[in-house]
Amino acid sequence: QVQLVESGGGLVQAGGSLRLSCAASKRIVSNYAMGWFRQAPGKEREFVAGISASGGSTYYVDSVKGRFTISKNNVNAMYLQMNSLKPEDTAVYYCAVATGSGWDTIFTATSKYGYWGQGTQVTVSS
Repeated sequence: QVQLVESGGGLVQAGGSLRLSCAASKRIVSNYAMGWFRQAPGKEREFVAGISASGGSTYYVDSVKGRFTISKNNVNAMYLQMNSLKPEDTAVYYCAVATGSGWDTIFTATSKYGYWGQGTQVTVSS
């Protein structure tokens, strides 16, 4: 069974920073592509950032490029460093594990992810 636990969310002013963490087993973090998604009220869940199984490739949605950084330690956690936060970044953030294969592949579609955390709320005030 795959268990993912997010932490690090909270309330921050615009321009501030937060670091989200996703705790998972070493087997998962070391061998699978992973990603961060977010869902704002009344909107569909959207891809934010992804990292390949190797950890050598990353990809971001345009709206967060240059502000967010995804990483993993290949031991037990994946991270999302979020800087220069904007009110439009307000959402519940989810970490997820991809079920697709490919050592250097990044997946952006929610359908490619089979395991999800419970989510952590990020609220950015203006």
